[in-house]
Amino acid sequence: MSVAVVRRAARETLSGLPREFWWLWTSTLVNRLGAFVATFMALYLTLDRGYSAFYAGLVVSLHGLGGVVSSLGGGVMADRIGRRPTLLVAQTATAFSVALLAFITDPVAIAGVAFLVGMASNASRPAVQAMMADIVPPKDRIRAFSLNYWAINLGFAVSSMAAGFIAEVSYRAGFLLEAGMTLVCAVVVFLKLPESRPERQEKAGREDSVGLGTVLRDTRFMSVVGLSFLVAFVFQQGAVGLPVAMGEAGFTPADYGMAIAVNGFLIVVLQIPVTRFIEHRDPRRLLVISSALAGYGFGLTAFAGSVGVFALTVCVWTLAEIVNAPTQTGIVVRLSPTHGRGRYQGMYTMSWAVASLVAPVMSGFVIDRFGAEWLWGMCAVVGTVAGAGYAVLMRRLPEEEGDQGAHQEGRGHDADQADGESPVVAAKAAEVSAAP
Repeated sequence: MSVAVVRRAARETLSGLPREFWWLWTSTLVNRLGAFVATFMALYLTLDRGYSAFYAGLVVSLHGLGGVVSSLGGGVMADRIGRRPTLLVAQTATAFSVALLAFITDPVAIAGVAFLVGMASNASRPAVQAMMADIVPPKDRIRAFSLNYWAINLGFAVSSMAAGFIAEVSYRAGFLLEAGMTLVCAVVVFLKLPESRPERQEKAGREDSVGLGTVLRDTRFMSVVGLSFLVAFVFQQGAVGLPVAMGEAGFTPADYGMAIAVNGFLIVVLQIPVTRFIEHRDPRRLLVISSALAGYGFGLTAFAGSVGVFALTVCVWTLAEIVNAPTQTGIVVRLSPTHGRGRYQGMYTMSWAVASLVAPVMSGFVIDRFGAEWLWGMCAVVGTVAGAGYAVLMRRLPEEEGDQGAHQEGRGHDADQADGESPVVAAKAAEVSAAP
């Protein structure tokens, strides 16, 4: 492949997106560069504090419970008071709660603050995703979501390796680093991101009335949420089951950091070219294949006995992640009404939050009671079930063009009109940007 071809591909991938989206991308990247708590909480509690795998799983589950509580709340806030205020409140609260976690030692207090961290950090996700949908035209959204995911994993790849070595010196330093980086994100939002929530109009009264009940009665969307939970349960094991299993097998935090960093680096290298490959392919098949591949990728971990083999298994489920993440997010946006994006994204985010609540306790229990091999076998089964579920559900989903048409007719506003309503897009129509 020539340099000219690579340059042309990069230009086509990065051009044509609003400037505000680049600032959102920057905020995402900075946030992930400082990520520490979610990745190293289990190791902190088991290796540094000497608690059992079950207690570590319980605390991480409380972190997930906080996310469950705030997912819907954050979505409602994003729709009612706006994306920008929700982001500022959530990121500031996250910074202070993470800093507090660095100084407490009582096990009950650790559990309580972990809950607060989960609640604060998860509240921003529906607002971020809704803002992306607001400011990016429908034809560019899959590309934009992929770039966003690329930023997440670029930061994750760098922070995983660095934080692994930081953890061997001081977990407190890692917590404080994350708090500081999160405050930087809040500053970027405050200075550079205007509100993007579409303006409400009388003719959109039908959409304006979207509530949580509307989301819950949307059976097609809720089926997607349920399957998303199963896939999220599997992917959660990279942050919970894998570090605990490696720790019990005698590997160090740096070993885990090196193995899991492969995930981030592969996404950094492959996300953009893979996105160009899948951008116009059938999302139904992509979700079926990626779900099954994720399950079997983690299933292969049962045969790992060295850092190198662990890294190879990470490669397998990372490929599934690269395909699944933007495809799943694109499906959610297609199924969401314009003025209900925050609530719909909140419900979707809650599927991951519930998974982060259930997965740590389940994985800790299985590892303590039966051994890590049983956990990896369970992941293979869950991934297979999720893939089969998508195969059945997607038969009832119309083609993409039909989906968009149905939304336009049934809701009165589709994503195209939403972009016209956005004050950001209206004011910056000629500006170019790229999104995280």
